[in-house]
Amino acid sequence: MSSRVDDDDHNLEALGYKPSFRREFTNLATISFAFSIMGLCSSVAMTFNTPLLLGGPASATWCWLLGSCMCLTLGSSIAEIVSAFPTCGGVYTASARLCPPTHRAVVGWLVGWLNILGQIAGISSTEFGLATMILGAVSIALPGFVITPGKTVGLFTGLLITHGILNSLATKQLAFLTRSFIFVNLGSAIIIIIVLLATTPRSEMHPASYVFGGQGIINQTGGWNNGIAFLFGLLSVQWTMTDYDATAHISEEVRRAAYAAPSAIFIAVIGTGIPGWIFNIVLVLCSGPIGDLPGASGSAFLQIMVTRMGIPAALFLWTFVCLTAFFGAQAALQACSRMLYAFSRDHGLPDSGYFSHVSRLTQTPLRAIWLATGISILPGLLDLASPVAANAIFALTAMALDISYIIPIFLRRLYADHPEVRFKPGPFYMGSGIIGWAANVACVSWTLFVCVIFSLPTILPVTKDNMNYASVITIGVVIVSGVWYILSAHRHYHGPSSNLTNAGTDRVKLGVDQENSAQETVSDGDEKKLPPDSIA
Repeated sequence: MSSRVDDDDHNLEALGYKPSFRREFTNLATISFAFSIMGLCSSVAMTFNTPLLLGGPASATWCWLLGSCMCLTLGSSIAEIVSAFPTCGGVYTASARLCPPTHRAVVGWLVGWLNILGQIAGISSTEFGLATMILGAVSIALPGFVITPGKTVGLFTGLLITHGILNSLATKQLAFLTRSFIFVNLGSAIIIIIVLLATTPRSEMHPASYVFGGQGIINQTGGWNNGIAFLFGLLSVQWTMTDYDATAHISEEVRRAAYAAPSAIFIAVIGTGIPGWIFNIVLVLCSGPIGDLPGASGSAFLQIMVTRMGIPAALFLWTFVCLTAFFGAQAALQACSRMLYAFSRDHGLPDSGYFSHVSRLTQTPLRAIWLATGISILPGLLDLASPVAANAIFALTAMALDISYIIPIFLRRLYADHPEVRFKPGPFYMGSGIIGWAANVACVSWTLFVCVIFSLPTILPVTKDNMNYASVITIGVVIVSGVWYILSAHRHYHGPSSNLTNAGTDRVKLGVDQENSAQETVSDGDEKKLPPDSIA
């Protein structure tokens, strides 16, 4: 085991970074982390209203199948890049390495902020969804209970602080907790599927034409045509199956990272996609009259469970659904804190490296953890202005993260023959033939397409209360960060930079020669020094 850790640390040093974390995440913990970040059971519960109540039951069924197939191409493409660049910077670091030196700072800056935006929105949307799930259960148990924006935001904030405290544990404890996530995640989904089928009379199950056919297209958007209404169902699967590079952000805490991290991503995408499709089919099959949904709790998922199982059994199983959301938020905050740590380490934040500090007590970036916790509260405050506007953070997560993912995929192909750019594949590789090309082209095209769909308001006519602010926020962050870079950030940020010291040099800019060596296998006997000509 010590030899494997040494190999990982040697490879990280070859990428230009000093090992700062303990590698406590085993294969099981890493796969469990990847599954928990997608959180099948809770993610479907949080987003099931969108396809069901906008495009109809058939939208929930077919959009999940279509979206999960396309997400497999994106997940596979990201896994290739993570395997080649297993650092906690994830796609941010890879993007800057996959373009010529003259463009690295600008590309790194853009991808870094898009990824941070998506990570923050992902934490907020998960915590916000968990808060509404808990309050929805309370409203079922206590019929007189009234859910207000104030109660939702208060619980949301408390949950975030709780996750900040849990993430302040040492890596060993985090890895130990994470190992159980996968069993609760998949186990809850399987049990709910079985119980729903067992408690729904055959005579009350919907026919195939409702689940899969034209009878299941029920447009409730207020003005969009059936095609657009149907495509709004993609939000559920795209939000569930995103944050692929979360596993990359903990890769400096993973054993055999170049193998384990990409494999976990690939396994989690398949392991979420197939059961998720079955889950959606069963929910639609047992959903009852659509006019009764979403019910008093505001959650169609919970109302279906209550109708079929009764309140006691539904609330008991709902506890485990909430647990999967709790675990997902835990993993999302850990990943985001590592991204903020990596960006601060490269002087991308105006903090002089303050948030790249690693605690000696826990060997985790406590400052970055609490920065992520504090910032993640802000998007949830939208609920105080408009619940519909708050729901835009779900679309924002998918948009910002997926755009940050396709940039390195596109750059890898665009600069494949550039003399100053070298991509040496890691252990996870789809090859240089048609399979790799097809996956890359498909995922880039698909992501651009769904970003257009997610930019549209879901309800017509558009008002200030139902406006979809996801695209506005994304474009706003890109513009503000661009102006910031031009006015001042270019003075302190020059792209990913080494934090190794060599010959008295405190900061070493990652040059082409170092990049080349970074993707070579480092043997146990190799000297752990940077090439002399890589020193800026």
